[in-house]
Amino acid sequence: MSKVTRRTALGALSLGAVGFAGYQLRSQADPLPNRPPARTGKNLVVQENRAAGSDQWPVGRADTKGVTDDLAQIQGFASKTSVSHGESINFHISSHTTQKCSIEVYRIGHYGSLGARHLLTSESVSVTPQAKPRPTADTGLITCDWPISWSLKIPKTWVSGIFLAVFTSQDGYRSYTPFVVRETSRSSDILMVAPFTTYQAYNMWPFDGRTGKNLYKGYTADGEMGGNPERAYKVSFDRPYMQSGFPRWFDMDASAARWAESAGYDITYASSIDLHEGRIDPSQYTAIIFSGHDEYWSKEMRDCAEDAVAVGTHLAFLASNNIYFHIRVEAAANGAAGRVVTCYKEAPDPEAGKAGPTVRWRNLGKKHRKAEQGLMGVQYNGILKEPAPLVVRESTHWFWAGTGLRDGDKIPDLIAVEADGFNPSMPSPADSEQTLLSASPYIDSWGRGRTVQNTSLCANGQGTLIFVAGTFHWPLALNDPDYLNPHVQRATTNLITRMLEPRNRP
Repeated sequence: MSKVTRRTALGALSLGAVGFAGYQLRSQADPLPNRPPARTGKNLVVQENRAAGSDQWPVGRADTKGVTDDLAQIQGFASKTSVSHGESINFHISSHTTQKCSIEVYRIGHYGSLGARHLLTSESVSVTPQAKPRPTADTGLITCDWPISWSLKIPKTWVSGIFLAVFTSQDGYRSYTPFVVRETSRSSDILMVAPFTTYQAYNMWPFDGRTGKNLYKGYTADGEMGGNPERAYKVSFDRPYMQSGFPRWFDMDASAARWAESAGYDITYASSIDLHEGRIDPSQYTAIIFSGHDEYWSKEMRDCAEDAVAVGTHLAFLASNNIYFHIRVEAAANGAAGRVVTCYKEAPDPEAGKAGPTVRWRNLGKKHRKAEQGLMGVQYNGILKEPAPLVVRESTHWFWAGTGLRDGDKIPDLIAVEADGFNPSMPSPADSEQTLLSASPYIDSWGRGRTVQNTSLCANGQGTLIFVAGTFHWPLALNDPDYLNPHVQRATTNLITRMLEPRNRP
């Protein structure tokens, strides 16, 4: 048996647009389980954030100095993007001279606004200079075959979170590498996913004027920064992140995590590789939050997100330009799984398999049937040269409750870097009512003219919500002092409160 449901989306492509309406058929879904909220149990995040915080990890503390890729004073990478209790994670470290270094481990959280907690300091670790590998001629892959400098077995007492390994050399230089401690055996209200596949796509290491490549650019023969002809088709996790070691866009994920932990949500963490490798059971969570810029997705990752919606787990994408490029995640030459991200984009993909070539998701299948909007409700539509205000609409919706905002009010500089919007020519989530909570005009910096950003909320017939903020500055506005905005904080609180409410599922 099927029934007709009406889906309405207003103000999508241009300011003042009167809207688009359509009809879709859906089959009566099987009843969903009435899963009790995980917050009825012990909230480990609240307990964890009562511990003493620390602000001693940044460059500049203890007279430390930052690192550059051309000199590579001290840099390292982790053997995994995430690790469970009782498992070991290895760190491969190189220094510009033979010397000792220390390794400290910090967990990112609230901790009385200090933002991190110091967990341990290693004994002195011997490090030596290691060779910078050259890119392979066919794919541009750069892989470091460095020995293990230090190995860490994760204590059972460590609470799931985003962690930093901090490398400090004897001669005063400091760099970092992030990793996740996961607890996939424990249910929680919220699973927050850190976008490691996108971190690696942007990683230009070594950013030295000669060698580095990412999935966007590489160097020309004369040392100038090139573009698509010089870029890599494959990038490896077996290399440091460029410069001092923070991945590009990492600040969005750190801001969202610190805010969520300050609010006391029952939350666990995973990396995007965990979604790809099948470690995540979506039914264990009331909501899954994609906290930052999550652009590069394999079929397995998208299948996990779609499975989440099917079992009634809410999704929240706190930034924009998500699920944009289809990727493969492949093993390293030594057989280690999940170490290479492959994306050919416009170039012919010589290894396309059943999942299709590694192009934009919206270009897979006939009539854009795999477009990201089909899952999320909106999709990437432009790049901003300068930030623009978010223009509020549907201000009587529960999402904006308590903000004091009215239709047409503007939140300054909230739309920035990249934006999402609704496109009526692309697929939309099946059996869903969509509310566009903003209609924010901006000028696209790539010459596409006047464009409109939309913050979107979709609710399907089972009451499952899919939220997309549609801008890079949303997660920063939750906690980063330079972007903090109480309207964004309140609206996001409203969203998560609604997601965590018990519901009678059909």
